[in-house]
Amino acid sequence: MRIILQRVLRASVTVSGDVVGQIGQGVLLLVGVTHSDTAAQADWLANKIASLRIFPALEGRSGFDRSLIEVGGQVLVVSQFTLYGECAKGRRPDFIAAAKPDLAAPLIEYFAATLRGLGLVVATGRFGADMQVALVNDGPVTLVLERD
Repeated sequence: MRIILQRVLRASVTVSGDVVGQIGQGVLLLVGVTHSDTAAQADWLANKIASLRIFPALEGRSGFDRSLIEVGGQVLVVSQFTLYGECAKGRRPDFIAAAKPDLAAPLIEYFAATLRGLGLVVATGRFGADMQVALVNDGPVTLVLERD
């Protein structure tokens, strides 16, 4: 699994003009799945993201001192097969490394459920839909997480 994490003040996903998921302060997670991914990777990434110290301290000190759980942050999970796009050859990316929907959709749902099980409020996009994602990046803080 490959995840782009963006710390946000707020974020939302719209499909056909309807907001299908939205959060306040927390993280937007763009999640890509490849063929060999399993629940073990989803578990590891969910636990890592929930406890990763990417939020500032309460007393105004600089640095990353608090986790998503500690700040009561929310999570917006958006499936994004294009994270496995290969652009080395030609002018059009190929997505051979991206998992098919029958593997990717349940694994992304499992990942979101695992985050909920850790006590986090989790919203999602709609798998396979043409989604418009809006966010106010906080920091900005953007990280790439991957678990092979």
